[in-house]
Amino acid sequence: MENLPVYHGPIGKEEGERRLAQDGRDGCYLVRNSDSVPEVYCLCVLYSGFVYTYRLHKDDTGSWAADTTPGVQKRYFRQIKNLIAAFQKPGQGIAIPLLYPVTAQTRAQTHTGAPAPANSLPPTHSSQNAYLHQPPTHAAKGHKNRNKEVRQAFG
Repeated sequence: MENLPVYHGPIGKEEGERRLAQDGRDGCYLVRNSDSVPEVYCLCVLYSGFVYTYRLHKDDTGSWAADTTPGVQKRYFRQIKNLIAAFQKPGQGIAIPLLYPVTAQTRAQTHTGAPAPANSLPPTHSSQNAYLHQPPTHAAKGHKNRNKEVRQAFG
């Protein structure tokens, strides 16, 4: 997990929401440790001012899966980066496809004022405009921790 650019470690729910709100773009995302379940991670994505959180976990065979919208078949991936790549496409059981990675490196540059390197990560989906104006599905709204509005109380 530590080699994943979007992994922010044990930052907590509130800090994860703050970092996504700071980016502010629908479809920006990061991965953090779960606050409540040991050895489980959270994929957090911003959409329409709300942070949607999906638990990521390994099964007994070492494959990764995400808890998505009820009714969407659970998929398993040998590597977490493959799971993220799959969720960059629409119709995967999350509120919006993963479009903009919020990396720890990007965050460090934001706070130091250093320019992003030429090889920084681009948006992860080439046609994001098609997804920015679609409301989340009613099932996605029912997920735990999805109803807290992100407030931009900082600069």
